[in-house]
Amino acid sequence: MKIGLTRAGLGDIGSDERFVELAGAYGFQTVDLYDPVGFVTRYGVDGARELLAKHGVEVSSIGLPVEWRTTDEAFRNGLGKLRDAAEAAAAVGVTTCCTYILPSTDLPAARFMAQAVRRLRLCAQLLGAYGIRLGLEYVGPHHLRTQWANPFIWTQEETLELADAIAEPNVGLLLDSYHWYTTEMKADDIAKLKPHQIVHVHLNDARDVPVSEALDNDRVLPGEGVIDLAGFLRALASTGYAGAVTQEVLTKSPPTESVETLLERSKAGFDKAFAAAGLR
Repeated sequence: MKIGLTRAGLGDIGSDERFVELAGAYGFQTVDLYDPVGFVTRYGVDGARELLAKHGVEVSSIGLPVEWRTTDEAFRNGLGKLRDAAEAAAAVGVTTCCTYILPSTDLPAARFMAQAVRRLRLCAQLLGAYGIRLGLEYVGPHHLRTQWANPFIWTQEETLELADAIAEPNVGLLLDSYHWYTTEMKADDIAKLKPHQIVHVHLNDARDVPVSEALDNDRVLPGEGVIDLAGFLRALASTGYAGAVTQEVLTKSPPTESVETLLERSKAGFDKAFAAAGLR
């Protein structure tokens, strides 16, 4: 498995070039990019590849640039952006695109499920044409389960059922340690997965508060909280997953420490968690 970064929780890290440079300098092997089209446009395909190679970094994933949760018009208008993003991402070797599934909705749940299946299937088909997989992330924190009128999906099992309903071979899970923790799952729930069911992985940690009070936007750096990250990583390794394990730390406000300090703490946290799991 390769260790990676998103921009979340790192403050103002600057341009994509700076992001890639710092990731490599602090021992991270991958980054997630929000705007692959902008990245490739600024540097060119060859220039982008050279930049990544220079710093020993790969792009592990992009976000799904389509608003699939609201109106048909908004969804249709985003499909061109998805095609462009997939083309740019594939040009620099990206094979993963991810989106999150909120655990409640103001729409009737059955209608929203039918809409999600139909729209995400089309997204998966488009991504598949570029050799890219679609990862679905369930969201666990309790406060979001009642944020909107009707309960929806918030467990690994339900998300796998959604993937089965989409019925495209390139659809699977984005596993996030925070959501695994807030749904109170066990290591065995991960260990039973097949490697093809896991598309991407996020790593983060939780404050020492009751699980029911853990807020989605109040996470801490890996190794600085109470989640059994060693158990999470051991179970993940047992499946045969060999992709990126990428830090994503959502916070209520921007951090006050320097980017360099946060990266030092991040790398130390990754080293601690992987060593405790027997993977370093």
